[in-house]
Amino acid sequence: MPSRTRELLQLLAVVNSRLHEDVRLTTLAKWAHRSRFDLHRRLRQLTGQTPKAYIMRVRLARAAGELAANDRRVSAIALDHGFGSHEVFTRAFTHHLGRSPQSYRARGLHVSGRQAADLNARAVNRAAPCVSLYRISLTERNTVVPSEISVIELPVTHALVMRRRITRDEIATALAETLPVVFGYAQQHGLAIAGPPFARYPEIGMGSLVIEGGITLAGPPSTQLPDEIDALVIPAGRAVTTIHRGPYDTLPESHQQIGKWMREEGLTADGAPWETYLTDPGDHPDPATWETQIIQPAR
Repeated sequence: MPSRTRELLQLLAVVNSRLHEDVRLTTLAKWAHRSRFDLHRRLRQLTGQTPKAYIMRVRLARAAGELAANDRRVSAIALDHGFGSHEVFTRAFTHHLGRSPQSYRARGLHVSGRQAADLNARAVNRAAPCVSLYRISLTERNTVVPSEISVIELPVTHALVMRRRITRDEIATALAETLPVVFGYAQQHGLAIAGPPFARYPEIGMGSLVIEGGITLAGPPSTQLPDEIDALVIPAGRAVTTIHRGPYDTLPESHQQIGKWMREEGLTADGAPWETYLTDPGDHPDPATWETQIIQPAR
């Protein structure tokens, strides 16, 4: 990994663990021992947002998850997520999510129940910092460690996705464009997120592929979706799976391992494969610790 990218991921990991503190650009520049101008430019290149916009987005996303999950006072939630006052939090929340914190809590999630609300809060807390960072290329390829491959039974999965036709080297860019939109739409409309972001590949060709960047939901969406977002139902059934450990650059090798294993076991693909990003780069800056679950429906 380029040393500067590693430094930025390490900085984001610190930021995301201290969002209740003063994390203005001046503070970040001191932590990183860089000029404010240089750090502003590099963080914007990495995350697609200014540092201020990134921090605001993550704070509000996590606060929204907590609002839907418990009955704590709004003022206490505001302070815990780095807002100086109830009024500042309310203005920012209303601007970004389209309704006040009180109204957001009163509406609730589209799937009721404490379990769905807690699952949504955990998924938001983990994915919000890194929703634009999945599949980033690190331009280094370590030896692939053989993965443990197994057969599982999948439940019916509901999801929201955005679809793109791209070349293979555009995967990271496509996910950086689609995942924040899908994630933001789900939060704004109270759709209970049920797990980490994923990328699904319904069509893989020689020169291009179709990618679906999305998030799983606790149930089918209850709102009329905009044209660019689709509801997806992945049927229940048997699938082959493995956990890829390490940088995203070596994911193709793990897909190949699954294909070889399936041929040896007499299994054939029965649907589009997908990757679920279990580890968030902004919370875990060492790519050796990144885990991605690969799932291939099979028969």
